[in-house]
Amino acid sequence: MIELIKVLVCLPFLAYSCYSDIKTRRVSNRVWPIMLGVASPFLIYEMITFGLPYILRTMISFVVIFTFVYVLFMLHAFGGADAKVLMVISIILPVFPNLSLFSLQLPLWGAPLFDLFTFSVFGNSVLLTIIVPFGLLFYNLVTVPSKELMKKPLYAFIGYRKHIDDLKEGHFRLIENHEETPNGVVQRFTRTGTSIDRKMILKLQAMHKKGSIGEYVWITPGLPFMIPITAGFLAAVVFGDLISYMSFNYLMPLI
Repeated sequence: MIELIKVLVCLPFLAYSCYSDIKTRRVSNRVWPIMLGVASPFLIYEMITFGLPYILRTMISFVVIFTFVYVLFMLHAFGGADAKVLMVISIILPVFPNLSLFSLQLPLWGAPLFDLFTFSVFGNSVLLTIIVPFGLLFYNLVTVPSKELMKKPLYAFIGYRKHIDDLKEGHFRLIENHEETPNGVVQRFTRTGTSIDRKMILKLQAMHKKGSIGEYVWITPGLPFMIPITAGFLAAVVFGDLISYMSFNYLMPLI
């Protein structure tokens, strides 16, 4: 029962962090102390009930996750909010929760050999992020003329078309740079993308009015990583460690 309560405590904070990340690409630092504070009575209860073994498991979970996310943060592969939420989860749920839902025992695939819940949350989130390019591909196959996709096939995995008149300042970036030359406008792919601000929108609209470019441009969404983390959390609670399950059931038999 306590483990279910701890999962339920995490969910509203994760939901809010997703909302905040989508709207502003930021999550207030105040969220995480509050999240830990709300969960603290249940943590204290488990420490008293299960004693030193539970405390040691929590310490191991926190130290492993702290070290891991700190390295990723220093390599600029991770945001501050993403690191903090994983550290808080590592304290609240150091190992996989053992839950019962009607006649089902969760997680459905059981806990992995490396029973660190938060590490599995991170692995699940990375795996689920990989699904995004295939979702973009499906959307582009349905909405973009095949001739245009044949010219720029890789664009279909990382972005989608947007009408110039519908462009707005926000958390999107242009996939291409549009450079005006004596021979016309040259479009060049940019790996990091070009930010879309008011000045850029007016520039693109002017180019379109002159007939230098078409009515659509390719943009890429900035996916907030808090969404995959939340999805990875739910997947870990319900199913377990996705990477371990697929490795042992699909990859190992092929070796």
